[in-house]
Amino acid sequence: MSTATTPAPAPTAAPPAPGRDRARPLRWWPAAVLVLLIVAPYSALPLPGLLDGPVGSPGSLQLLATCLLFGALATGYDLLLGRTGLLSFGHALYFAAGSYATNTLLLEAGLPFAAAAVLGLCFGAALALVLGSVSLRVTGIGFSMVTLAFAQAGSILVSRNPGGFTGGEEGRAAPAELLPSWLVGIDHTANLYWIALAYLVLTLGVVHWAVRSPTGRVWEGIKENERRVEVLGLKPYGFKLTAFVLAGALAAAGGLVHLLLTGGSTPQTTTSDFTLSLLVMVVLGGSGTRWGPMVGGILYTWADHRLGDLAGSGAVSDLPAVLRVPLSQPLFLLGMLFVAVVHLLPGGLARLPSRLRRTREENR
Repeated sequence: MSTATTPAPAPTAAPPAPGRDRARPLRWWPAAVLVLLIVAPYSALPLPGLLDGPVGSPGSLQLLATCLLFGALATGYDLLLGRTGLLSFGHALYFAAGSYATNTLLLEAGLPFAAAAVLGLCFGAALALVLGSVSLRVTGIGFSMVTLAFAQAGSILVSRNPGGFTGGEEGRAAPAELLPSWLVGIDHTANLYWIALAYLVLTLGVVHWAVRSPTGRVWEGIKENERRVEVLGLKPYGFKLTAFVLAGALAAAGGLVHLLLTGGSTPQTTTSDFTLSLLVMVVLGGSGTRWGPMVGGILYTWADHRLGDLAGSGAVSDLPAVLRVPLSQPLFLLGMLFVAVVHLLPGGLARLPSRLRRTREENR
């Protein structure tokens, strides 16, 4: 007597979760936003309240380019604060170094812009290497104070105008005759906008690649517990110095873009207040997140410009003194916005979607 063996049914794949299907199209939102940003100079769409004129107008493109620049700069700064746990108060120094070094090479040495830009970027990275190798000899608040001391020294040096190279408190204009013609004039504002956008894309790409690399994983370990990294046989100093130099080089590149956008180098970019603004941008958007620092930098820069216009408008000047005095101060308005976001959205704007999803799931 023989028995027939019935073959077991082949396992069927489980149907994908509905939430996963809905999430797949959302993965492409960065590409969609990038396309919109690329074609923005061709748009005549008005955005009342957000921009003074159509999107493609020179004034609007100048503001948008500045927002993109500082979004990228905040992303690079978060490589120290959010990824490695290093609170630096001197990051503005490398931003100013890229701007002033390039401008000085143009004015004093008469170099072509491309050569001056490369040398200016190298100078900013080399300065970060030298000062970072000293600053990282101490940790914690000591590191923050050393970076602040270097930044203050750089700010004083610029304001003293040694040899007439920095222009002192008035700064120094870039020589228009030595810049490429397609970067000079209001008619070429779109080109400057695209350069700022390219800088943002480059910074996001470099930071994303660095964070996902083996070195980036060590940075994460240093942020969580530096002593544990040492126990594993790794030397945190070299990894922290790598993050410091990379962030400094990205800041120097931002200084080059700022030089083109503003047409010169300004001493305000050397102050510690400038770095504190970067710190506010990162915290506002969400430190240690992929998109948070960029969002915080863009929002803060836009609010800084728009609230400044609001503070000087007739709508505020006609208010009673008890309201007119605080509302006429842009820093007061920015401070109130920052306090509201920190209080209502712990972790920054980047974590708002996850908080909304969690709230929705809890209410089901």
